[in-house]
Amino acid sequence: MAISGPDRHATGPESGRRSGLFRTKTVEQSIRDTDEPDAKLRKELTAADLTIFGVAVVVGAGIFTLTARTAGNLAGPSVSLAFVLAAIACGLAALCYAEFASTLPVAGSAYTFSYATFGELAAWIIGWDLILEFALAAAVVAKGWSQYLGVVMGGREPIMHFGSISFDWGAVLLITVLGLLLARGTKLSSRVSAVAVAIKLAIIALVIVVGLMYFDKDNLAPYIPESQPGETGGEGLHQSLFSFVTGAGHSTFGWYGLLAAASIVFFAFIGFDVVATAAEETKDPQRNVPRGILGSLAIVTVLYVAVSLVLTGMVPYTELQGNSTLATAFAAHGVDWAKNLISIGALAGLTTVVMVMYLGQTRVLFAMARDGLMPRKLAHTGAQGTPVRLTAIVGVVCAVLAGFVDFGTLEEMVNIGTLFAFVLVSLGVIVLRRTRPDLPRGFRVPLVPLLPILSVLACAWLMFNLSVETWLRFVVWMAVGIAIYFLYGRRHSLLGKAGKAAETAE
Repeated sequence: MAISGPDRHATGPESGRRSGLFRTKTVEQSIRDTDEPDAKLRKELTAADLTIFGVAVVVGAGIFTLTARTAGNLAGPSVSLAFVLAAIACGLAALCYAEFASTLPVAGSAYTFSYATFGELAAWIIGWDLILEFALAAAVVAKGWSQYLGVVMGGREPIMHFGSISFDWGAVLLITVLGLLLARGTKLSSRVSAVAVAIKLAIIALVIVVGLMYFDKDNLAPYIPESQPGETGGEGLHQSLFSFVTGAGHSTFGWYGLLAAASIVFFAFIGFDVVATAAEETKDPQRNVPRGILGSLAIVTVLYVAVSLVLTGMVPYTELQGNSTLATAFAAHGVDWAKNLISIGALAGLTTVVMVMYLGQTRVLFAMARDGLMPRKLAHTGAQGTPVRLTAIVGVVCAVLAGFVDFGTLEEMVNIGTLFAFVLVSLGVIVLRRTRPDLPRGFRVPLVPLLPILSVLACAWLMFNLSVETWLRFVVWMAVGIAIYFLYGRRHSLLGKAGKAAETAE
């Protein structure tokens, strides 16, 4: 019989630390909670479904734009090596996510992992961070989707103006449709995502095949162009924290340019962590979640490297300087139809990115609500086995953001939030190996603690290269989150209530 209410957190010798800000919720407790009848997600996803989700969220419009701009402005032909370096850095974090997800196959991803290792306050902080990451990402990408819709519509922007207020109806339409799909169930969402992924992969394959017809290996020399002085990357709060602290600028091309390019293209891989949020809805998660995470990362790495090699082989990298895209290289050879094809590919790509980010947002909030850190009613699942209320609320918030807000540099908030989650998950692997070596692990990170430490260092370096204003906004957002925790979350925590009940009984 399922245990409901605060008492379900107080059973068994493995109940964890029950008092204070660092009370932990053990793996056993988290897994027991997945059987709660009124807050139970349906298990229907396979390794293939998760791989599709991973490819769906990672491969967006960036493959059509980021490769060209990075090659032309920073790395030259060595942009393909930059993608390999970024994939290695991202792979370190992916290994850590795979171990955690196979050990703790529960909704919530980094939030749930942190609850089991660092305690409730840290879990709340990372959950609050993920709320920002997923909500902003879904809204920002939805606006990008709307822009590509305008291109496909012949240049007519899907925007309505009401005096000084602009309403992006294209972005709102996308979020509304995806919300309805997600409310119906993750399996249906996976099928729709599979179709969109098939479309964009077919377009990417066509781009590669056609591009090879114009490939000239001489364009790849020099593979690493000679270093040139670059701009400082902005002044005041707009410069990177690294530049602000050291007073240094950066170089373009050369080895420094290659490393800078790796830092930039790293963000093209962001999103695979969302796969871990669907662990609770996966059949045989100990096996399938690691396969989905690592499999999707391998596929997208091959795609990025292939596209970047073909691109830099089509034209000299100097022709890609400025605000270039894949279409720039095709236009140089008179292949003007590629622009529309790439726009269709970007539409399909961004559709799936928004869908999976939307899914991730609802699952993190669902896990927090089930623990009492958010209103418990939000953890209710309907007949479809999905948190319909949460899906609707998240949809409204994201639609308002996408419809009316001009984000500008707020996009970097997605990056810093993701990297912060990567750092905690990587450290968490080390902690859980020490505190719970007895736990069965469907996947184990090799060379612990070396690889998790390398993951932390790589992510910290990338965070250090984000702008000062992004850091300030991040600190403010976290301060607001901590205030909400002390005003609401700490008092309503089911784990905290169980601890008080146990103390009273003693």
